[in-house]
Amino acid sequence: MLTHSALTKVSEAKIFEGKQQQFTHQSSTTNCTMQFAIYLPPQASETNKVPVLYWLSGLTCTDENFVQKAGAQRIAAELGMAIVCPDTSPRGEGVTNDEGYDLGQGAGFYVNATQAPWADHYQMYDYVVSELPDLIEANFPVSNQRAISGHSMGGHGALTIALKHSSRYSSVSAFSPIVNPINCPWGQKALTAYLGENVEAWREYDTCELIKKSAQHLPMLVEQGLADNFLVEQLKPENLLAAAKSVNYDLTLNQHEGYDHSYFFIASFIEGHLRFHAKYFS
Repeated sequence: MLTHSALTKVSEAKIFEGKQQQFTHQSSTTNCTMQFAIYLPPQASETNKVPVLYWLSGLTCTDENFVQKAGAQRIAAELGMAIVCPDTSPRGEGVTNDEGYDLGQGAGFYVNATQAPWADHYQMYDYVVSELPDLIEANFPVSNQRAISGHSMGGHGALTIALKHSSRYSSVSAFSPIVNPINCPWGQKALTAYLGENVEAWREYDTCELIKKSAQHLPMLVEQGLADNFLVEQLKPENLLAAAKSVNYDLTLNQHEGYDHSYFFIASFIEGHLRFHAKYFS
């Protein structure tokens, strides 16, 4: 088991009687220093371990965007829920990068890269599924009850991870997720770079493909703004709805007039998502 000595605290602030903290650690999965944020509600203690919502952020984001912009801590404090926000990719000197905002550092896509030069560090799928939860559960007063959510690229990560590991999570949700990356420019660029030209390998990271063969149907909630600039070309929620209907997957897809892709949208509806996840924590 990992211990506190593996963590370096970067910052801490009190908010709604809980603690918003940020840590770094040396990751054996991504082979670099990783950073994450954690909100511990006031109910968390060694004698009262609280459930955890893992939040995966989108392209160009870090572990800080959700913490600073979503306004989730007030409801998390009320519900007694921890929130863990990993970074969106490996970073640092020696970590491969790209000039584009949609590949490389800040754009890990929550996959395990198999192609050079990305494979040395870009193992974000294993980091989120295994290493980070192990670290959190060994070092903080949290239980092994987990939910997962995310935005855009992070919504893609949350949905695909939950569908492939339904026994590890009690529920899944997403804001403006990239649900069909094999059929959109963001996904095609990233998956080609990280996984190579074999489209069959891409299907393992595509929500529309995975939902069709999901054996266990987790509670799933998706929020989408209809004024989102990326709606038609990149996000394609209609493809997710069709895939879910084809296998009678009980998906709730809420579509909202006038809302865009920003954190203003997330902040408007995050309370509903936290209450959704809280219902499924035992």
